[in-house]
Amino acid sequence: MSINTNNIIGGAINSYQAQAAKKPETLQKKAEEVKEKKTNEVKTPANEASRKAGNYGKTIGQAKLSKEGAKYYEELKKKFGNMDFILVSKDMKDQAQANAGAFANPNKMVVLIDEDKIEQMAVDEKFRAQYEGLIEKAANNLSALKEKMDNSGQSSNILGYGLEVKDDGEIGFFAVLRKSAEAQKEHIEKVTEKHQAEKKAAAKKAAKEAFEESLKPEDTEVIRADSIEELLQKVGDYNFADRSNIVKTEQEMQIGQSIDFKG
Repeated sequence: MSINTNNIIGGAINSYQAQAAKKPETLQKKAEEVKEKKTNEVKTPANEASRKAGNYGKTIGQAKLSKEGAKYYEELKKKFGNMDFILVSKDMKDQAQANAGAFANPNKMVVLIDEDKIEQMAVDEKFRAQYEGLIEKAANNLSALKEKMDNSGQSSNILGYGLEVKDDGEIGFFAVLRKSAEAQKEHIEKVTEKHQAEKKAAAKKAAKEAFEESLKPEDTEVIRADSIEELLQKVGDYNFADRSNIVKTEQEMQIGQSIDFKG
């Protein structure tokens, strides 16, 4: 029986060519799998032993960062240069939230962020992109909020706005308000009495400076919300309730107006 070698050789060639054609596709698929695995890989931030205290700007508690964390934190602050970052040590997160009123900045929006998140953002690109995106979006939203507050006439008692980078992957908003004149009447009276013997022009300036410098956490109200819309609503409700509850006598109105800050 004769064997058709042409058919055998032809079949082998076709099989080889088919495998060769699939090889680039196979290699591409493997490369994509490796890339996906690398992207999803959970990266571990520097351990606490390698972290050191340093000059990181405004801090709450004894904040410590690794070399990589410190480098990234400086890059983050430069990227969002229009915001006032405050680095919080992990053992002071609750205190930072409770005393947010002390960090109000009338010129920049405050960002409270803890050291552990900075360390994670320094090594994990996916984690970094997530939070940087949230901060950028929140900054834009807060700018819009400030404009709305100004237009609605509700910004006169607002000392500043801020963001809180939460543990649940979300951003919280807060506004720091100066309590009403009624709530601070006794405080204002003391400041006025202290400077009543001074000349009128000097008294105005001194009283204004003394009043602003002597503001304490108990003189402020911190309103928190999970969204810009909620914060806007809460501030409006607070101001409305505050105005509704104030009923002054003529004498009290004169006391509340005894400090003229325009001069």
